[in-house]
Amino acid sequence: MEKIKQLGIWMDHSHALLMELYNHMIISKRVILKPMQKEKEDNVDTHEIQMHSKEQQQHQSAYYNEIREIIKNYQDVLLFGPTDAKEELFNLLKADHHFENTNIELRNTDKISENEIHEFVIDHFK
Repeated sequence: MEKIKQLGIWMDHSHALLMELYNHMIISKRVILKPMQKEKEDNVDTHEIQMHSKEQQQHQSAYYNEIREIIKNYQDVLLFGPTDAKEELFNLLKADHHFENTNIELRNTDKISENEIHEFVIDHFK
């Protein structure tokens, strides 16, 4: 299967907007971190806090894995956004041999509108 060339991903820790550049048009898809079920917080002990923290990390990892599976089909990937989520995902990708031949770039941006996000991706891949 031939890889599609270019993918821009604006992301934070709970939401990602993936934009494939195809024939000078953007095809978008969203990946959203599904909310965790809240538990009662009465009489919470240290062990329960540690277990909850581990569950949160696993939940976040599932979000990154969903994005990682999509990225496998691309040669050039731009990760950008206002938080360090892009760096966390980048580190996971660099540790995975499936991405050895994938060009992945990081860019910091402020919170920007969806139109500005699209323009950013188009300008980057010109």
